[in-house]
Amino acid sequence: MTETHTHAHTAPAPAALAAAADGTATALLNCLVREVCGPERQLWTRDDRLVMRLPRVGVLLRARLARKPHGPSFRLVPPFEEQRDGAWIPAGRPRLTSLIAGELELSTGRANPEFTTQVEDSHRSLEAILATREAQKAMPTDAFIASEQSLVFGHRFHPSPKARQGAVDEWLRYAPEAGARFRPHWLAVPDALLVEEGDPRAFARLEPFKAPPGRRLLPAHPWQLSLLKDEPLLQRAFASGLVRDLGPGPAEAFPTSSVRTAYLPDADAFLKFSLDVRITNCVRKNAWYELAGAVELDRLLRPVFEEINATLLAEPAYRSLALADRRLHEGLGVIVRQGVKGLEGRPLVAAALAMPENLADLPAAHRNPLDWWDAYVSHVVPPVLRAFLEHGVVLEPHLQNVLVCVDDDGMPVQAAFRDLEGTKLVAGRWDLAHLPARVREAVTYDADRGWDRVVYCLLINHLTEIAAALADLRPGSDLEPELWRAARAHFAGDHPRLRALRAGVPVPAKANLRTRWTRSADRSAGYVQVANPLGVEQLTS
Repeated sequence: MTETHTHAHTAPAPAALAAAADGTATALLNCLVREVCGPERQLWTRDDRLVMRLPRVGVLLRARLARKPHGPSFRLVPPFEEQRDGAWIPAGRPRLTSLIAGELELSTGRANPEFTTQVEDSHRSLEAILATREAQKAMPTDAFIASEQSLVFGHRFHPSPKARQGAVDEWLRYAPEAGARFRPHWLAVPDALLVEEGDPRAFARLEPFKAPPGRRLLPAHPWQLSLLKDEPLLQRAFASGLVRDLGPGPAEAFPTSSVRTAYLPDADAFLKFSLDVRITNCVRKNAWYELAGAVELDRLLRPVFEEINATLLAEPAYRSLALADRRLHEGLGVIVRQGVKGLEGRPLVAAALAMPENLADLPAAHRNPLDWWDAYVSHVVPPVLRAFLEHGVVLEPHLQNVLVCVDDDGMPVQAAFRDLEGTKLVAGRWDLAHLPARVREAVTYDADRGWDRVVYCLLINHLTEIAAALADLRPGSDLEPELWRAARAHFAGDHPRLRALRAGVPVPAKANLRTRWTRSADRSAGYVQVANPLGVEQLTS
């Protein structure tokens, strides 16, 4: 029986090659604008072009603007060009990668020989994804799953948004963007070797068959099992029959936008697996302190979300295998997350709505974008602000962590927040003395760091991209400033942090380019200050 369903890797057609090259170049230039040229005031508009000067390399680049820019949002489109000997000549992806690497080496005083390789890996991945989608023709028809699997180009402000460790044929069969689906394996584990915290009923509802006597069932991602197959302790456990692989269950799972988290429609639940591979920034595994922290945060946050009248997708339990090997404990650790069928309306991952072609499918957004935007912001913003300001809870409301539910006309009616890995508590506002020190460290931020994370995720990563997508539907209307004037009402309040936002102070944006260059952990990522869309009217030449 086939465990995965997707077409084999095929050679990209010319259109896919061109789209992959343009997508990679656009992401690089977006990062350059945000993290280098913008902060150094080496950025200006000329006619319908954005001109960028690399201050230390001393090179001028330019790209066409699809429409008038607003605040930190630019829509860069080809041609991408470099000025040489007084003339503008094409600047392809390899040249842009080389120039940006040179600029970063001069500005930081350190080299990074991995950078070019990561950009190229991302580019090859994008080619493979586009070729597979083209060959496959039909993607999932379920609107929610389709939204999760539609993020072909990934993060617009990341230099290698589709970088994935391993050979293409290893990961493509599990790639959401390729329309993948698979059937999780089920391991039969002796009672004494199963580690579990939280509500045991959460997993019981997913189990496709009865466990053998004296054993419990543990779901496992087939890709992760293949990655761990050479671990001696696991090999011995399988060889001796201590742990038994019962094979794939009958229910299909669909990889979501995070790749390692899969949705099981039949059970209406998510399983957040570990994957010992680097995807974009990080090796995507469930560290032991994240497993324990998710269950603890779930318990602590339920009353908070009831009080602020908001929806958090619960993570009520985790399971893993208790062999004397931390890599196996973390590698086979899996968190169960509440599904979407209890939500109001039709859920869609917010990142899909940041793509104009998806947004155009919602009649209400196309017909009356200001009303649509007001409804959208009213569901997304207040819970995030109240959680932080009133309760000391740092949500991570970036585009992949928020589901927006729409009615039959496409009007937003509810927002749901997910993924407790990025959710933190403000240190000093919660009694966490009962937790191990490493778990406490993992689930807390200081107040300023927490606010930076909230503002970046909410204002820059999320709302700026949604507003830009709406404006793309009406490129000649100068809609974006109107959207942000309307949004100000949802940031009302007397708290000094809110007053500062409304006053238009610059706001933090995560520095993905510099984080990749310095090879820093994602938790340690720095920020650059960018224009606050709540207070800026437009970029002037």
